[in-house]
Amino acid sequence: MDTFNTIGKFAFALPLLVFGVMHLMKGKEMEGIVPGFLPGKLFWVYLVGAALLAGSLSIMTGFLARWATLGLVLMFLSFILTVHLPGMMTAKDPGMKKMAMMGLLKDISLCGAALYMAGFYWGAM
Repeated sequence: MDTFNTIGKFAFALPLLVFGVMHLMKGKEMEGIVPGFLPGKLFWVYLVGAALLAGSLSIMTGFLARWATLGLVLMFLSFILTVHLPGMMTAKDPGMKKMAMMGLLKDISLCGAALYMAGFYWGAM
C-alpha cells in the first residue's frame, strides 16, 4: 500500500510542479487567464506559479504537506468559482463554453485530489 501512496503522491505533485514552472517561465503569455476584475494580472500568474511549485515540493517531501494540500484546495476552489463557472455562464461561443467546461472539470478533479491528500496528511485515512 505504501508503494501506491508514493506513486499517487508523485503522480499528483509532478504535474503541479510543471504547471508552476510554466507559470513562472511564461507569465506574460498567461496573463489572459486572470479574471478581469483582478488588478496586476502578472502578479497573480506568478503567485499561482509559486503556490503550485511550493505545493508540489511540499507534497513530494512531506514538509508542511498538511497545509500545502489545504492551500491547494482553496486555490483550485477559487479558480472554479472565479474563472470557470463565470466563464461557462457568460461564454457566447460554444468553443469557449467547452473550454470553460474542461477547465472546470480539471480543477474540480484537482481540488478533489488535493482534498483527498489533505485527509491523508491530516490523518483522516
